[in-house]
Amino acid sequence: MKRAGVRTAGNRPPLALALPALLAVAFLTLPLLGILVRTEWGELTDHLRSPGTVEALKLSLVVSFWALGLSLLLGVPLAWLLARVPFPGKALVRSLVLLPMVLPPTVGGVALLLAFGRRGLLGPWLESTFGIVFPFHTSGAVIAATFVAMPFLVISLEGALGGLRPRYEETAASLGASPVRVFFTVTLPMVAPGLIAGAALTWARALGEFGATITFAGNLPGTTQTLPLQVYLLLQDEPEAATSVSLLLLAIAMGVLIALRGRWTGTPSDRRPRPAPEAGASDTGPSDSGLSEPGPAESGATGPGPAESGPAESAGPESASASASASASASASGDPFAPAAAEDTERWALHADVTGFTRLTLDADPGTTIAVVGPNGAGKTTLLRALLGLTPRAHADLRLGGEDVTALPPHRRHVAWVPQDGALFPHMSALANTAYGLRAQGVARAEARREARTWLDRLGVGPLAHRRPTQLSGGQAQRVALARALAARPRLLVLDEPLAALDQTTRAHVRHTLRTHLAGFNGVCLIVTHDPVEAVSLADRVLVLDEGRALQDATPVEVTRHPRSPWVARMLGRNAWPGTATPEGLALSGGGTLVATDPPPAGTPALAIVAPEAVSVHRERPEGSPRNVWPGTVREITASGSRLRVLITSDRAPDLVSEITPQSAAELGLADGVRVWTSVKATEATIVPL
Repeated sequence: MKRAGVRTAGNRPPLALALPALLAVAFLTLPLLGILVRTEWGELTDHLRSPGTVEALKLSLVVSFWALGLSLLLGVPLAWLLARVPFPGKALVRSLVLLPMVLPPTVGGVALLLAFGRRGLLGPWLESTFGIVFPFHTSGAVIAATFVAMPFLVISLEGALGGLRPRYEETAASLGASPVRVFFTVTLPMVAPGLIAGAALTWARALGEFGATITFAGNLPGTTQTLPLQVYLLLQDEPEAATSVSLLLLAIAMGVLIALRGRWTGTPSDRRPRPAPEAGASDTGPSDSGLSEPGPAESGATGPGPAESGPAESAGPESASASASASASASASGDPFAPAAAEDTERWALHADVTGFTRLTLDADPGTTIAVVGPNGAGKTTLLRALLGLTPRAHADLRLGGEDVTALPPHRRHVAWVPQDGALFPHMSALANTAYGLRAQGVARAEARREARTWLDRLGVGPLAHRRPTQLSGGQAQRVALARALAARPRLLVLDEPLAALDQTTRAHVRHTLRTHLAGFNGVCLIVTHDPVEAVSLADRVLVLDEGRALQDATPVEVTRHPRSPWVARMLGRNAWPGTATPEGLALSGGGTLVATDPPPAGTPALAIVAPEAVSVHRERPEGSPRNVWPGTVREITASGSRLRVLITSDRAPDLVSEITPQSAAELGLADGVRVWTSVKATEATIVPL
């Protein structure tokens, strides 16, 4: 067994590549070794303490930190613009950002002189109007350093923003946060590694700037003579001192690079892997009833650590008794969905006219839950994003209650969104996440935290209020995401496959919780799902979409009995074959004919629905009453609960699925590739006109 990290003969690099690589390393290392070898170590302290060097070092620090401040002020918005906003000429703007990185510094200094000098484009106006003169002034050194260093911040931060998926910002907007609030409370904290990396590189580059500074600002001791310029002067009279100062700059640069190793663009927080739940913790979190007091590990009895509270809404000192009293008050009211504020007693009906890729009219009374189903690409997510005002692919004329919110931006629509993975803000605790929407809407911090804790208690995750999302299991995170959306007091709640990422046991628990709390919701809820159990158990209506059109909008019972979409029928576990009605049944689009009782008028497009248990499987051609008999071949056998589902293909009929017992499969000797006969009685086929 080979030890990890031991190189074997099979993975040795070819000599033709290894030798030039080693030469490159030597080429880059030798100049640095030259500084180390030639440094007078005994006089190093004296050289660095000389008045000229100390003065230049202080000036360099002043200039570099001012340059860093200007770069943050101007570069952060520019990086956001390049990463988030499409506009004509973006490639040109990005080229302008990169230009100072490839432009000779002296040329950059000349360009600055021609722009801001006394005879430049803006210099005379600045001097006559404001009395500002940049050349041969400390401010000129700051301008020069900013010009050459800011691109490092912009490029680093743009890369980090590009790696941050927009769903966090979109979710924050749906909770009522304005774009500026989203930027400072969600975007910047999540790209902090990229921002820190870019800021450090910017500062180091500004500290070492030489060419643009000496060309634009000059070399005046105490005014513009920074440390690199001091090295230039010392080389003429005191080479040993120049070497010592060069060693100082080298050490600073290497220190920055070592601290930032591998983090030029940073890593958005949402890309950190989710650790496994703590031992003994249920994946579904505490139950909705009979919550026990959390132990020290959960409650933070020893004091919450850095990972347990977010910067924006860190967990505070509220005791568990406050949580218990809030939960008790909710229980005492007899309504687990009791409103937290007077305005929550209002009820909001939904009316939406959606145009674009998805085209439909949707009306729903308050308290209605609609399951939106359909194949991939049917327009389900586009519908939700149109209601949120987040997509150009479709437009929704939206009315909630008596208010037309069509022209309002996403953060003012009161449409809360729960994405498939919840999109909990990773830098905030569960409590801070839940209170985020209330704080964004101007609710006082104490009241927002109190109401957020109440919602967490209602959803059974109150003891986890101080945990970060990475410390929650999948089921716990989904409950927190739902609590956050409901706490924001939405008028319309949209859930995009909220249970898809959960295992079956966890999904059942969270589905029960969701059904309980949606029962008293004062608005309308739309749930995108591919799970027939969710569609049937959670929804009052099922909206079936295909290619952006509504094929069916009916109760779950009606959709289950008479699905008008082959995809929905198959989602429900039925065989579904489209075709055209004939006097005897249906001419199938995939070939063959299905005999059925009570077919629609001849020529009507229709869908044949056959339950898998109505398909009989035989090894020999059956005799007797079946009107639909086809030969076929077993292609796949899968388990479905206590029964087996057998996929059978035929050149005389579409593929079909039969559901039989394991005992019957054994008696028939079924296996992949076995030739069989299938039969369906005419009375077992349901024909649904399309």
